Amino acid sequence: METLPGDAEMASGLKWKKAWSGKRFRWLFLTGWFAVIGLLMVFHQFLMHIEKREGVLLNDWLLQQLPVYNVSLPVFLFIWGATLLALYRSVGSPKICILLLWTYFFVTMARLISIWLIPLNPPPDLIPLADPLTNLFYGKQFITRDLFFSGHTSSVFIIFLCLPRRADKIFSLVSVICIAALLLVQHVHYSIDIIAAPIMSYGCFLLARRFTGGR
Repeated sequence: METLPGDAEMASGLKWKKAWSGKRFRWLFLTGWFAVIGLLMVFHQFLMHIEKREGVLLNDWLLQQLPVYNVSLPVFLFIWGATLLALYRSVGSPKICILLLWTYFFVTMARLISIWLIPLNPPPDLIPLADPLTNLFYGKQFITRDLFFSGHTSSVFIIFLCLPRRADKIFSLVSVICIAALLLVQHVHYSIDIIAAPIMSYGCFLLARRFTGGR
């Protein structure tokens, strides 16, 4: 039987009403948003600090083989396309919303720690990514030393992990692969930053799933 748009919205509302009736869900939802917003505020100041810090310049054989092009537009088309899909699915599913929220928190926390512990200078041919939405948060200053591990790659990879539908997974995985390749072409990251992102993100996903009571 075909599901009408109104039926889908009603089902979504019932899911949220049922979930919100649970004390643990309310706690996870509210503390999750407070934690993410607070961490992003700290992370912003942290990035301003590390941008002034000297680090190690890696000898990356793969980057040396690649041409350098400004591919900011396709990078952010993939990122925001996957992000909008994740937001849409979160509206329809409290479970997906909570899992994405806490996975993002743990990934951001892991990035803060790893960037602090592994100071790197950006690749010499780096072309800064230009995104109007991101620049609203960071201002006019381009952030180039938040290298290990890649936040752009990890943010879309956690969408791949958290969304259960096969079509969503295919779209988000293709987006991850394209973003990873484009970031290397623009020399925004070292190859190790890209390789580490899915590994670290998967660990954070498992932690978030256990923390939120998922399967």
